[in-house]
Amino acid sequence: MPTRFSKTRKHRGHVSAGKGRIGKHRKHPGGRGLAGGQHQNTTMVTLLWTLVPAETREAYLAGQKKDTAPVLDLLPLGYSKVLGKGRLPEIPIVVRARYVSKLAEKKITEAGGVVELVA
Repeated sequence: MPTRFSKTRKHRGHVSAGKGRIGKHRKHPGGRGLAGGQHQNTTMVTLLWTLVPAETREAYLAGQKKDTAPVLDLLPLGYSKVLGKGRLPEIPIVVRARYVSKLAEKKITEAGGVVELVA
């Protein structure tokens, strides 16, 4: 593209060239490259049963289904780690997650459930 057609030509003579007040157009506000990105979406043990569909949850909590346990795959739901805060009902549940804290694993197994680590 020829220089005469570039948008910066229209900004000549104007101090900030459309970038706000002086000094506001920062160099690398988010860092460079793959900087950041250390956040993992987590959920707590207390909230696991809220992620089970309502009709299925009611059947298990009422004691109608005792021969099977619900399988809760957290990755499609947007969670990658389970933390151990809160309490679980004494009903088995199978939890599939990428990461599980020690306390969360202990609480799930004490309730009769199983933890499956998924890559």
